[in-house]
Amino acid sequence: MLLLRAGCVSFFAKTPILFAYSTTRFHPSLFHHCYHSLNPINARTRCFNKRFSMNKPTHLLTTAAAALIREPSSSKSSKKARYDSPEGKLRGKLDTCSKNGDLAEALRLYDDARANGIPLSQHHYNVLLYLCSSCNGNGNGSEKLDKDLVKLGLERGFEIFKQMGIHRVAPNEATFTSLARLALAKEDPEMAFDLVKKMKGCGVMPKLRSYGPALFGFCSKGMADKAYEVDAHMRECGVLAEESELVALLNVSVEAKRDDRVYEMMHRLRAAVRQVAEETAGVVEDWFMSERAVKVGGVSWDVEKVREGVVKGGGGWHGQGWLGSGNWRVARTHMDEKGVCQSCGEKLICIDIDPKEAENFATSLTSLACQREVKSDFLQFQEWLQQHGPFDAVVDGANVGLVSQRDFNFFQLNSVVRQLQRMSPSKRLPLVVLHKSRVTGGPAQYDKNKKLLESWNKSGALYATPRGSNDDWYWLFAAVSCNCLLVTNDEMRDHLFQLLGTNFFPRWKEKHQVRLATSNGRPELRMPPPYSIVIQESEQGSWHVPTVIGDDLETPRQWICATRARDASSRCL
Repeated sequence: MLLLRAGCVSFFAKTPILFAYSTTRFHPSLFHHCYHSLNPINARTRCFNKRFSMNKPTHLLTTAAAALIREPSSSKSSKKARYDSPEGKLRGKLDTCSKNGDLAEALRLYDDARANGIPLSQHHYNVLLYLCSSCNGNGNGSEKLDKDLVKLGLERGFEIFKQMGIHRVAPNEATFTSLARLALAKEDPEMAFDLVKKMKGCGVMPKLRSYGPALFGFCSKGMADKAYEVDAHMRECGVLAEESELVALLNVSVEAKRDDRVYEMMHRLRAAVRQVAEETAGVVEDWFMSERAVKVGGVSWDVEKVREGVVKGGGGWHGQGWLGSGNWRVARTHMDEKGVCQSCGEKLICIDIDPKEAENFATSLTSLACQREVKSDFLQFQEWLQQHGPFDAVVDGANVGLVSQRDFNFFQLNSVVRQLQRMSPSKRLPLVVLHKSRVTGGPAQYDKNKKLLESWNKSGALYATPRGSNDDWYWLFAAVSCNCLLVTNDEMRDHLFQLLGTNFFPRWKEKHQVRLATSNGRPELRMPPPYSIVIQESEQGSWHVPTVIGDDLETPRQWICATRARDASSRCL
């Protein structure tokens, strides 16, 4: 609120702006009109128009002036007032309780606030409900819980939610999720599921965590059909299960001897998870070693139909159901450098990348890059790439030059470039993408490095990204559009890469990313495997499941191998 002293200010000749005492608040929606009315360029045509006529009341002019001389401290003052209010202080204390997991103190603060008539917001209630439900676990039943805290959380949690309704504070997704967790603590997954189903009626879209209490609750009780119902509801709402949900569904399917569902969950794991955690690996092994697994499948199958399934699925699986008969031989093993299983001798395959999918990926990259970069800069790069490409490899220069180095090392970068050139069928230099600052400053000024950069530039093998740009977009687009190798130790997990989605991108990385290791101070290229590190189902019915254990230069990745003996009684149609 501003009080202005009466007077007169001229922004230009004969165009006075009157100030008067006023208590009118400045509204942000008037800023556009105020700015243009007081802009000297537009003053003669706009200052005295109908909206700001001098014959009108002066409070609009006062508001316009206030927009320009508004005190910057006003927002800080209002924030301080909110923080210092009883509601603000309560919020801060409850947030501290949430951080420390202190339910008892949070409930004491809640009781004091009610006794003193302090109104509670949605945030206050959600923090309280979160703490009550946290004492009962996060919904997957894996925690060791304090029985007294569980009892306290249950007693007070539903009471607090009832009070929330009395005061007509609207619930949101966090509210329902906390209540669902409380329902799970009551061993009532049906209530948890009902709460999720009611969310849509309240205009609230459920998240994956919202379904956890119902799904894990039904699974822990062995109620397979109800668990499948929750899973179906998730998919109808566009919520995709992740590993913890899929392994719970797999486990309940194994226990219920639902071999069709086990098969379905194995393929959903293949599509969503790729390398499985140790808990999941244990469930997979238990299935293949179970009596039920011995009975699934048959001694004959349609070979052509299986092959069609493999081609249609892109390789690595056929989706035609369990093949073969008899006992499964289950072992933990690893693959050699060519992808041959060291347990059964079967060779894994390299799953094809759909060219249309790759084309769509490149288009998506262009669209995102043009939104976040200077569009003309990125389009100029695309034109340059068309003139100088395609390349057999692209190098993330900044990343490679800093691997195991304190300062940027051109010698290491050049060593990698020469290795790639020798490997190239055309013996051509790879494309090195470096930010302009790396090309013009620092070590780039040394004569030897300057000559190296000049030679790359003359060969059309160097692209310097413009100042202010993110070179990640450039090297990634070049590698995708050239369908070639990409040398970088960047795992591409940050927000920028998450925009690209989780379906195609991990498969693309697996096939194209070359990582760099150092041995005795020398860089060594770690090439992509000649096979896909993903759950694979063979045309003969065997399964190979990669785990998260291993996968470094010293320790090979550990796989689960599940095969059946092939004898004369097994035949193909």
